[in-house]
Parts: sequence; structure tokens; C-alpha cells
Amino acid sequence: MVRTQLQARGINDRRVLAAMGKVPRELFVPPAVRADAYADRALPIDCGQTISQPYIVGLMTQALELTGSETVLEVGTGSGYQTAILAELAARVITVERHALLSQQAQNRLAALGYRNVKFLVGDGTLGAPDEAPTERIIVTAMAQRVPQPLWEQLAEGGILVIPLGMPDCQMLQAIRKIGGQAYSEDLCPCRFVPLVGAEGWPEDLSAP
Repeated sequence: MVRTQLQARGINDRRVLAAMGKVPRELFVPPAVRADAYADRALPIDCGQTISQPYIVGLMTQALELTGSETVLEVGTGSGYQTAILAELAARVITVERHALLSQQAQNRLAALGYRNVKFLVGDGTLGAPDEAPTERIIVTAMAQRVPQPLWEQLAEGGILVIPLGMPDCQMLQAIRKIGGQAYSEDLCPCRFVPLVGAEGWPEDLSAP
């Protein structure tokens, strides 16, 4: 996976490659799809959510430019796989998930693997974690039309926010740096994520007004 899916596509941060070579991805997918844990595609998990393909996890993580001293806010805990990668690379991770089941499953997995630098929250990720603000890095693992204002306000000056932006059928993964309070964006790649549901995101039913 590291050689053919990550390095071959330009993921060259040695710390990111080492983390993704270490974290056992098969522990983060349902038993029915465990044989495909390292396949080059997203896989379904509980609550209608997905675990992103390894390349996307690597790309998003590399774009955060982590040195090991940062606090990272993750919006969308999901299976906890991305959380574990972040826990390998950052000083502290705060992760928010709206599905209590997914949050508890992820907490159990990371505890079993020995991670102690992660704080799990259940709630509306579009509102971030104001009690923890500001944070140097924010990663959003679901698709939004625009950056939720609470997340932008909670991003520290000089920080980086990585998020897929667009519509359900057409999204662009972006790394957005906050300099002088202004947003400077870099397009990373086209992508497809589940919707970011919440007060500052999509409605539970996308057909709802």
C-alpha cells in the first residue's frame, strides 16, 4: 500500500509514510470487507459512512504539514483510522463525530492500540470544538459547500485547514492556510466524500429545504 498507492502518487512525507505503514488498517473496517482493507478505494463502515481510500488519507495528512507539536481538530471521526494516523504525527488530536456508535467504536480501537493523546467528542462537527480553540490544524473528512464559519474562526493564525469542498457529485480537496486572517487555498485533487451534516453544513436529508 505504502509503495504502490502512496509513494507512487507523490506522498513523500516520511513521517506520514511511516505512520501509514504502522497503523493496522484492517482493524478499522467491518469484518465483511476486511480482505479489502488495503484496497485502493473507500470502504463502507457503520452508520452509512465510509473509510477513505489510503491515498486520500495520506494526501490529507501530508497537506497538514505536521511536525509533531501541533493540536489537530478532526471533524468526522468515522472508523478512527485517520484519527490514529493523526495521533502518530501530532501532539494532540481532538476528534468530533456526530454518530455516538462510531465515536465509541473508534475510541475502543485506539485505546486497544495504546493511543493516549486523543480526545473524543460526540456532537455537531460543523461547530468544531470551541472550548479547545484555537487549533493549529483542522481536517474535515466530509464534504461541505463552504468552510463552516465556526471552523475558520477556530483555526489559529498561520494554521492549515484541509477539507473537501463542492457539491455531492463534484468536489475538490483543498488545503487552506490562514495568513493575516485571510484564506489562501491550494487544490489537492478531485474527490468524493459523504456530506458534512450539521448546523453549518448539509441537512440530514439533502433533499430537505
